[in-house]
Amino acid sequence: MDKPTTPKLSRRSVFAAAGGAGALAAVAAALPRAPAEAVASTAAKPAAEKAGGYQETQHVLRYYQTTRV
Repeated sequence: MDKPTTPKLSRRSVFAAAGGAGALAAVAAALPRAPAEAVASTAAKPAAEKAGGYQETQHVLRYYQTTRV
């Protein structure tokens, strides 16, 4: 009945893994985030064009009346 051998965790392997994780985090931070921003900006444009811009509705006029001093 032999004892199962567990791999020895050395300081060198710990620092190598930490360095690899740090490098991976740096690469992930450097990746461009344009696709997510592009989707958000294109989704907002059609709604603004359909609305026709600024409109003075009853709600807006009521708000203006409440802000007068």
